[in-house]
Amino acid sequence: MAVGLLHLTLELPGCISLKEKRSRLRPLLARLHREFNISAAELERLDAWRETVLGCAVISNDPAHNQRLLQQVVEWVEDNWPDVQVLEHQIEIV
Repeated sequence: MAVGLLHLTLELPGCISLKEKRSRLRPLLARLHREFNISAAELERLDAWRETVLGCAVISNDPAHNQRLLQQVVEWVEDNWPDVQVLEHQIEIV
């Protein structure tokens, strides 16, 4: 069994309140789950308006599959979610 973990640091330009931040993140987290069948949640910088760290996790029998899937998540967010900017990402296979 292999566990894949993704830490995704995002900037939310133009975000002026925590309420707006949550309203922009909620659909993103739901879409990540629906598109990639992964678990996703906000992990850090919960009180910051313009930045957040998301965590994504996937479990499978193939570590290479986990690596590819999590890399696709990063690329998908960059390509399909124009109101956030990926500042940094880190993939870890356990």
